[in-house]
Amino acid sequence: QVQLVESGGGLEQTGGSLRLSCAAAGRTFGSYSVGWFRQGPGKEREFVAAISGSGSTYYADSVKGRFTISRDNAKNTVYLQMNSLKAEDTAVYYCAATLRVGALTTRYPYDYWGQGTQVTVSS
Repeated sequence: QVQLVESGGGLEQTGGSLRLSCAAAGRTFGSYSVGWFRQGPGKEREFVAAISGSGSTYYADSVKGRFTISRDNAKNTVYLQMNSLKAEDTAVYYCAATLRVGALTTRYPYDYWGQGTQVTVSS
């Protein structure tokens, strides 16, 4: 069992930056693939970014070039650095983890989810 806790959300202005953290407890995190998803008001949950256990990274087109996913296995933490924020980035951001292989840009392989952290970008 893996418990995930997100932090770092908040209110930021357009063009600003935030760094989200996803801390894992219960298991050594290094072999897990971790994804970030978000759900805006009235919208479906969508993929944002993912990092595999081997360090390969994947991004949604909407955040490519602005967001960076990284991991610190010694701290059992995955980060999402978000720069050049836009109003449409406003959402609850969730991290998720899995040991399954493949389809990391979809919700289906992920077995463990955090409770989410709110990001609000004001224009």
